[in-house]
Amino acid sequence: ENREAMLNSRSNRLTEALEEANALFDGVCRAREAALDAQFLVLASNIGKEKANELHSEMSAFDSTAFAEDLLTFMGINRTEETDDSEDGPDGFLPGDAWKRMGEEALKYFKRAPVFHYMLGSFKSEPPVPKQRIERQKKASRGKAEQAMPAQLKKMEESHQEATEKEVERILRILQTHFENDPNTPISFFDFVIDPNSFARTVENMFHVSFLIRDGLARIKLDEDELPVIEPTKPSGAGEEDSRAGARNQVIIRMDQREWK
Repeated sequence: ENREAMLNSRSNRLTEALEEANALFDGVCRAREAALDAQFLVLASNIGKEKANELHSEMSAFDSTAFAEDLLTFMGINRTEETDDSEDGPDGFLPGDAWKRMGEEALKYFKRAPVFHYMLGSFKSEPPVPKQRIERQKKASRGKAEQAMPAQLKKMEESHQEATEKEVERILRILQTHFENDPNTPISFFDFVIDPNSFARTVENMFHVSFLIRDGLARIKLDEDELPVIEPTKPSGAGEEDSRAGARNQVIIRMDQREWK
């Protein structure tokens, strides 16, 4: 209702209303009252914006007519000599050095030339030649190689595993045959695994015999001379097998070529 009075530059009604609202806000305790205060601040802000736009200041306002008059006066215009247009130069009634004087004065306020910026870079960039087809071919060939390698390794692993199982079964049959022929004579472990003509074959025999010990198909014990002997185990029930498996111990046997010889 008092909008016009508050917009008057000589009126302090807006300031008084803000001070009154600031004092009343200390007693706000309900949401409705806080909403009314926020609504008042919006109205006060709009009125303050309109009041500020109506203010004119020499620092912010620019009068083009006054600027042109001052510029002409600085450039040396003499309005008393405007009577005869035929004698004027190409610049009318301005002196011949008017623009030179203007340029020398403006030069004082520009210490350096403005920097020129390229919006899209200093040169025109061209997109690289697409190589999608070549990359797809490389990826496809590499994928085939990666797929072939695991299959090949899997076949090799299966072949080695089958060979190991067959060799372990063969050694078990040999051990059982020796034990059946002479069950009272212990079989020396070293006589059983050592190949006098091949150190590598001796290591393989020890490796395969370890599977027999692990699976409980054979056992190694010490004789009266504290030397290891090997014998096959007798088949038994599941309960005895589990108890015997729990009592088994694993050891590492070291043998180099000097000891083998």
